[in-house]
Amino acid sequence: MHDNSVTQCLASFVFAAVVGFLMQRSRFCNTAALRDAMLFKSYRNTKALLALMIVTTLGFTGFMSVGGGHPIEFEVGVNQLVGLFLFGIGMVLAGACTVSTWVKTGEGNIGALWALIFTFVGMFLFSLFWSAYYWPPAPETMSTTANLKGLQFGVANAATLQLKTGIPAFVFGLVQVAFLGGIYRAIVRRERAAAQAREAPAEPVSRAAAPAPAVAQASAAEDAGAA
Repeated sequence: MHDNSVTQCLASFVFAAVVGFLMQRSRFCNTAALRDAMLFKSYRNTKALLALMIVTTLGFTGFMSVGGGHPIEFEVGVNQLVGLFLFGIGMVLAGACTVSTWVKTGEGNIGALWALIFTFVGMFLFSLFWSAYYWPPAPETMSTTANLKGLQFGVANAATLQLKTGIPAFVFGLVQVAFLGGIYRAIVRRERAAAQAREAPAEPVSRAAAPAPAVAQASAAEDAGAA
């Protein structure tokens, strides 16, 4: 048992080290994937996020279809929408998502360090007030069906459509992959069009459009007389 625990710790350390190295070198950030695309028309992180979502969708829905997936049921309600909105605002103000905050902190970024510290502060306060002030109380209002009175939309997981329709989850995964792939392709085409526009040489002024020397001299003489 002890040897197994040591092996698991070593495997976790190696995996975390590799992921951390890749994150630091790639400069990947979920916040930048959306922020840069909307504000700066830069899609480097956006394409990386789309590729990650495509691979994850194929892998997870494939496991679900063969019975190897174990989705965790999670509650969906107004409280999730409000919490995600506030978390998104916090990420934009911090200038990084949670993962890139760790990376920037390791690089010595003081602002990221403060963001990381108060992330833990928020988690700690949340753990204190969860049982007493959780809105709405999950045990009383949560069910597998919508409960509008409790402002809950039900329990959701990745197997919901497969269980209700009998269609393998991989089919729905392929639909999502096609949608994400369409977005990726549109971004690539837009980047290529912008690159071609930058590389295109300036069109020379045609001789017909340029004023004739005699006409130009006469115009200059009229201007001098008027002055």
